[in-house]
Amino acid sequence: MTMTTPGARALADASAPASAPQDTPADDRRRRAAARRRRGLRDALAGWSFIGPGMVFVLGLSIFPAGWAFVLSLQKWNGFSTPKFVGLKNYTTLVSDAEFAQAVTQTGLFVLLFVPASVLAGLFLAVALNRQIRFIGFYRTAIFVPFVASAAATGILSTYLFSPQYGLVNNVLRVFGIPAQGWLEDPRQAMLVIAIMSLWGQAAFTTVIYLAALQDIPAELLEAAKVDGANPWQAFWRVVWPELAPVTVFVTIWQVIGAIQLFDLVYTTTRGGPLDATKTIVYFLWEKAFKGLEFGYGSAAAYVLFLITLLITIGVVVYARRKNLEAF
Repeated sequence: MTMTTPGARALADASAPASAPQDTPADDRRRRAAARRRRGLRDALAGWSFIGPGMVFVLGLSIFPAGWAFVLSLQKWNGFSTPKFVGLKNYTTLVSDAEFAQAVTQTGLFVLLFVPASVLAGLFLAVALNRQIRFIGFYRTAIFVPFVASAAATGILSTYLFSPQYGLVNNVLRVFGIPAQGWLEDPRQAMLVIAIMSLWGQAAFTTVIYLAALQDIPAELLEAAKVDGANPWQAFWRVVWPELAPVTVFVTIWQVIGAIQLFDLVYTTTRGGPLDATKTIVYFLWEKAFKGLEFGYGSAAAYVLFLITLLITIGVVVYARRKNLEAF
């Protein structure tokens, strides 16, 4: 039997490894928090690696051109010679430019003709298409087809329909004994024709937005209105229309912005004529910048257009919020 002396036991205890200290709950929480932060950082880096290149591309195509256009608006440059800094001269010249004032007036006229008509037409078509009838899918698709048609196709169709000599519209008028009209060749009627053709192509957008909003209205509200004795007209104005008010604010702002930027249909039909009756702000700045090679002057007109658009948008949003129509 082996005997262990006190000295041997002390030596064995000294050579044994020390036991590891026990983790406290606070240490465990800190370790889990650090692990979560590392996982969050990895997820964030993975997300930015996917969207980063696209974001750089989008910002490069928006912020850089906008900044460069502002610099150009303070210069006089024809695209070839050395730019000459002129400060705010381009902007002060725009204020007294009668041609620019006429372009602003014609753009405002188009907005007044197009925007209310497009909103009302979209609402009417959406209500008509918000029902379960035979071939409803075909009707909804047919309504949206003009929206995806190119501006060139719409312009060619406009020229064919409203030609004073051989246009289909004048041929129909002659059948009813009404004199032929000048349409696109008449300064008093050309902008009206542009508004009609824009309505034909763009009303589908408001229709789709309104249709989605109508389908999002709870059926219980309409059923409750019927139980209370409301007829379809009363149910629309008392139940449906208040639910559509925020959507109306959104589509109005969207259509106003699109109307202020009208260019393609004018370019493919009248080229700003006759007698500048359809020359809009965008066509004016395009003409100055790319035909007259006045890039600084055209850039100044573009920034004035941006300011007009911004002020109109802010005004509509402020009005909507005061009326508790939260569309944004």
